[in-house]
Amino acid sequence: MENPQETSSSSTPKNSWDEVASEISALGNSLAKAFSALWSRVETSEEAHQIKEGLESALQQVEQALQEAAQTPEAQEVKVHARNTLESLRAAGEQTIQEVQPQIVEGLQKVNEELEKLIEQLRQK
Repeated sequence: MENPQETSSSSTPKNSWDEVASEISALGNSLAKAFSALWSRVETSEEAHQIKEGLESALQQVEQALQEAAQTPEAQEVKVHARNTLESLRAAGEQTIQEVQPQIVEGLQKVNEELEKLIEQLRQK
């Protein structure tokens, strides 16, 4: 059984990361709107080229920061936990399917039998 402190402390970072992801998404939407508004005011190809270069530079910096962050011990630990969680879920799903499969088959057989009865009744009318 989990320690209540562990449960609350483990849910807080998840909620924090959900919030971070939400804020990053909102930031991306805001940036897209800002660049769209900016692009509508571009009058020359020189201005368009400058904006494009600025965007490419910003994207390269973000990509580099993400790559560096992915190499941190914390990021590696998150990857390990994510893999372990996925494996646990996969195993639990497979076990559940194996446990429920006989009931599903039985239920389908009953549905099929009732359907056959209904078909026979419709044929007799």
